[in-house]
Amino acid sequence: MASQEPHYKAIAQRKQAELAAAIPAEWRLPAHLIPDGMLSISDSITVGPKSYKRVGVMDIPRTCGIITPKELEITEKYDVRGLVAEMTEGRLKAEDVVRGFCKRAAVTHQLTRCLTEPLFDRALQRARELDDHFQRTGAPIGPLHGLPVSVKDTFNVKGVDSSIGLSALAFKPAKANAPLVDLLQSLGAVVIAKTNIPQTLGTLDSCNHLFGRTLNPLNRQWTAGGSTGGEGALLAMRGSMVGFGTDIGGSIRIPAMCQGIYGFKPSNGRVPYGGQQSGQIEGKGRIGLQAVAGPLARSVADINAVMAEIVPRAELFGADCIPGSWLSQSVPITLAPRNFTIGVLKTDGLVTPLPPITRILNEVANKLRSTPGVEVVDIPVPSVLPKCQGLAGRLMGVDDGSHMLDLIESMGEELTPWLQGRLRRGKALTVLQLANLQAQRAEIEEEMMKMWTLTSQASVARRVDAIICPVAPHPVPELDRYNAVGYTSAFVLLDYPAASVPVRSFTESDLEIGREMDSPVLGSWDKANRQLWDEKMVDRRVYLGSPLSVQVVTPKQHDYQLFQAMEIIDRAVQGGSLSAKL
Repeated sequence: MASQEPHYKAIAQRKQAELAAAIPAEWRLPAHLIPDGMLSISDSITVGPKSYKRVGVMDIPRTCGIITPKELEITEKYDVRGLVAEMTEGRLKAEDVVRGFCKRAAVTHQLTRCLTEPLFDRALQRARELDDHFQRTGAPIGPLHGLPVSVKDTFNVKGVDSSIGLSALAFKPAKANAPLVDLLQSLGAVVIAKTNIPQTLGTLDSCNHLFGRTLNPLNRQWTAGGSTGGEGALLAMRGSMVGFGTDIGGSIRIPAMCQGIYGFKPSNGRVPYGGQQSGQIEGKGRIGLQAVAGPLARSVADINAVMAEIVPRAELFGADCIPGSWLSQSVPITLAPRNFTIGVLKTDGLVTPLPPITRILNEVANKLRSTPGVEVVDIPVPSVLPKCQGLAGRLMGVDDGSHMLDLIESMGEELTPWLQGRLRRGKALTVLQLANLQAQRAEIEEEMMKMWTLTSQASVARRVDAIICPVAPHPVPELDRYNAVGYTSAFVLLDYPAASVPVRSFTESDLEIGREMDSPVLGSWDKANRQLWDEKMVDRRVYLGSPLSVQVVTPKQHDYQLFQAMEIIDRAVQGGSLSAKL
């Protein structure tokens, strides 16, 4: 007698059919435009040298014929403020703008599996309401009038699932919007879609049994990152103007790195976080490690445009938010009355960056040294920094994991390949154990404060305004091979605002064929990281063309200063758009 098929498979089929039905027939790509080998989540990674052929899909929206020339102009020509101005000055209708982005999001999804909930019909209806209001009154609805945005699947949208890739949560629509969704809508923004995430939200490659694996549009052999991987892919292909994700271990900054865009993890309380589905016990973030919400975008200017509107209003929408202000102006060329000081932190002391990561950090530092008004200093590795990754990991897992695993097992779901052997039921911490971890955290926070103050020979304290360091100790890796998260999780533990800024693409000169690392191995994480560079384990040519980024970090609650630092660094290194470099 044949065994009964697990419940999740039928639910996944229903959910996939629902998703497909949300894409109009005239927006569907012909089969010949969809590259072969749309990978399933069960495809394994072969370890060892092999021949690579880059398979990217970035040009297909421009050549497929589905998106009109006018819609291509709408989706490619403007930044956030420029696009909003076209609508608020009457040159473009919100409906035409939203339709163009919905079409592009639909095409992007068919190539990358980035969406979970297309909201195209309601988005177009909202755009028509905005146009009607503008026509009647001559005034826009909010400072982001008509701006197409997208949100990670975790954020609740009334009447829509927040299934987070779990069949047990499918077909259970949210009863109310997340506060961030309400805030965005009050600003006039239009939410056009929700985007894909990994099973458990706890891996750095966005795949699950309900929606499949999100693929990196630059090269489908590279990970799109996680857990905000769907947003990363959608933003990279211009299927949305700005996306909103969450970050507890790097889940905004890592997808931004993987797709060569900008990711901004703010301090706690700057962007409303509540009203989300996490699959975890309620209140866990209050006692362990608290995630934050923030934007992903294609430019520093677009990060600035949305944060300038969100931060001053966040306390009115999110009970978890604090009063804030945002100057909303660009950094002056001359940074009087004193230099803007940027520190260079080359390693976390736990995992040694691979040669191309060290090289890109040095390149950025050298360009900053020649930037007027900027002073660059080296930051010694704080003695407590190597402790941050382990402590952050323990605070993420303060419970026994049963709530999430119960959801997964209730429908007979298997764990995705990366989670198999890594995720199991644990033992919840006692109050005394949790208090001990938080005491360790407090000691680390106090010690890390010294990183922001340097003392000269004259014993005069000097403030460090920002630091640059790696986002990861390796380039964008193949599927399921992302290694150390310490470079990103440490700054959630410390509640430092942090961002990912793209610099350039990986070139032939970065390969260093035949040259291996000879520095001492620091531990198991470091050993695993070196496998991504070991020519017996990987053909380094797989990294060719991948985006190389740096992480920018500022002290707690210095979120506007983080934007300033991003703009200074971006000006110093780009000299043009990244798209010309990838």
